[in-house]
Amino acid sequence: MSNTFTISELAREFAVTTRTIRFYEDQGLLSPRREGTNRVFSNRDRVRLKLALRGKRLGFSLAEIRELFNLYDVSQDEKKQLADFLVKLERRRALLEQQREDIEVMLNEISFFANQCRRLLKGKPEGDGSKAVA
Repeated sequence: MSNTFTISELAREFAVTTRTIRFYEDQGLLSPRREGTNRVFSNRDRVRLKLALRGKRLGFSLAEIRELFNLYDVSQDEKKQLADFLVKLERRRALLEQQREDIEVMLNEISFFANQCRRLLKGKPEGDGSKAVA
């Protein structure tokens, strides 16, 4: 595997657009060097792109991804890095579980009102002028 990559190579490898990669560069997550007008990405940039995309898939914000990158850039203490990452993962899990509970409540309410509408529709002929209140 090559030690350097073009923006097109990375875009193909990770199935993203070159615009996405430029966005991450603009956000300071990637730091390619320039050869004329071309960006040349290092293996470090490739790994950071992979981690940024994984972080987005897990629902982390750009600020959280940047914070994780900064931790890895300045700290050589792997246990601290792992502990900090674990805290972030646990927070994310708790948030997703709460969202799942909220969605369940909404789905139950939708089912209740849909069933109520069906019952009312069965009991009344269409266009009889009555108004149903939900």
